[in-house]
Amino acid sequence: MTLTSANDLSAKVDRLLVRRYVFAGLCASLDSIGLARFAFTPLIPELIQAHWFSATTVAYLAAANLAGYVLGALIGRPIATRLANEQVLRLMMVLISAAFFACAFPLSFSWYFSWRFVSGIAGGVVMVLVAGTILPHVPPARKGAAGGVIFLGLGLGISGSGTIIPLLLELGLSQTWIGLGITSVILTAASWFAWPPSRLAPPPENHNVQQGHTLRFGKEIRLLYLQYALMAAAAVSPMVFLVDFVARGLGQGKYLGAVFWAVYGLGAIAGPPLYGYLADRFGAKPTVTLVSLIMAASLLALFFNSHLVVIGVVTLVIGTFAPGMVPLILARVHEVIIDNSARQNVAWTRASMISAAALALAAYGFSALFSSSGGNHRLLFLSAAAILGISLLVGLASPEKPQAGSSIV
Repeated sequence: MTLTSANDLSAKVDRLLVRRYVFAGLCASLDSIGLARFAFTPLIPELIQAHWFSATTVAYLAAANLAGYVLGALIGRPIATRLANEQVLRLMMVLISAAFFACAFPLSFSWYFSWRFVSGIAGGVVMVLVAGTILPHVPPARKGAAGGVIFLGLGLGISGSGTIIPLLLELGLSQTWIGLGITSVILTAASWFAWPPSRLAPPPENHNVQQGHTLRFGKEIRLLYLQYALMAAAAVSPMVFLVDFVARGLGQGKYLGAVFWAVYGLGAIAGPPLYGYLADRFGAKPTVTLVSLIMAASLLALFFNSHLVVIGVVTLVIGTFAPGMVPLILARVHEVIIDNSARQNVAWTRASMISAAALALAAYGFSALFSSSGGNHRLLFLSAAAILGISLLVGLASPEKPQAGSSIV
């Protein structure tokens, strides 16, 4: 065998391994966020109509998953220092499967809340670890595309739940949760041996990061944390309340609500690759600004409109936002912090934790506003548009120069 053919074979093997790793990440994001979080949204009207829980209680159950996500984002890296990343990711997917099956039995509010909280913890751990586990094995020129595919699982979960949930509901609410549990088990099994072994991961560039010392970042990354938190908070109102707005707010029923969730899901599928392309083409920072402007306008359209066609178009656009901003902000982190994967991983972990806290706080805040306003969905959308306006101002205040250094404290 010639040296050239040997190199070609080695490159082909490397590409196959990268595809296998990315597939595992796709399965994890689909299971932990795409289904565990987003599949709950089209079930909200059914949970209310089946008298499992009241409208106010269901909103707090949705927030329980986000609260768990905060804790999961906090403990993900500490757990990974004691267990191999791939072992942690497998364990989290098993917990998510268990949570789906547990939710088939509405034994009490505390039972349901606990399992939704557990699934949120698992989702937070996965979100913190999955990119850092896979991207070190991906060539630099393909990291953006790989990140888009990994987080495509969020959009696939949204779209898939909008398609599968109505079919499963024909069998019953308990059977729907069992069906989601079976899907989760399949994803867990499919990805079980596809994760990259931790022993193959390249060592971090900064020994202090490896030993757990704290990195101090500059103004731009701190403003990015704030901007990401505001964007995440704004995404909550359509993510949690859009289906209920169509089904009960507009009086169109749960099946049309599920159709709109499927439309939202189509946008969600397009979001990660679209935002990734725009970030590569125009830069992550201008893309964040453009996306925020479009989303604010779309939320205002929900506030002012009742025409189903207009709401359908707006739903498609808004659907790109929640999953699309994840790889977009990840690209922005890499844009701000250059040529240092260890620092990038730390910054991304912190961004995930802060956005998780924002999601949880926004979910509880929007739930309280929904309850106190007598179920006014439009007020929620208006509030989200205002939050995005603040996010735009934060982005404009961000300096242009990327960080070149850091201080260890």
